[in-house]
Amino acid sequence: MTTEHSGLPRGIDHVGVTVPDINAAIRFLEEAFGAVALYRNVTRTAPQKGPETEKILGLPGGTVVIEMCMMALGHGPGIELFEMKGPDQREAARPCDWGLQHFAVYVDDIHAACHRFREAGGTLLTEPQGQPSLEAAPGNMFCYGRTPWGMIVELVCTPHQERFNDIAPMDRYQPPALKGSDA
Repeated sequence: MTTEHSGLPRGIDHVGVTVPDINAAIRFLEEAFGAVALYRNVTRTAPQKGPETEKILGLPGGTVVIEMCMMALGHGPGIELFEMKGPDQREAARPCDWGLQHFAVYVDDIHAACHRFREAGGTLLTEPQGQPSLEAAPGNMFCYGRTPWGMIVELVCTPHQERFNDIAPMDRYQPPALKGSDA
């Protein structure tokens, strides 16, 4: 263990998402994004519940973590899916509400990605469109969609990052090309 970075993060490890049906969410992420279910850390036969779980996760009393599954998604951070049952559960937050409002997935072919997203059961909010302002460049496109459980996901493609990387103190993250890809 080194102290070279003095406790600074190396990057985002995963994003946690609570869903109403974990198996349906796994299928959606597999079909829409080619995600891979890595492991289930909590299962229906051994759910997490009680005061200690509530304290550790900041849950209201009576909440039960039914299942948890860590998903791999390309070269980026993982998605940790949770199925929970608890008092006063609400539907997915709107993008204008405080807290995590969406996550974005980088794609090389946004039109094919949008097709997969729809086929998997997602709903696009618009068709793909050019990136605005400083992110505008040939091929730089984005589109927002809603998962079957109501969470917002952005599909983004920014093959040309020169305009914003030239003025930023460090380059914006771009995942490495997939093996066998022309990108």
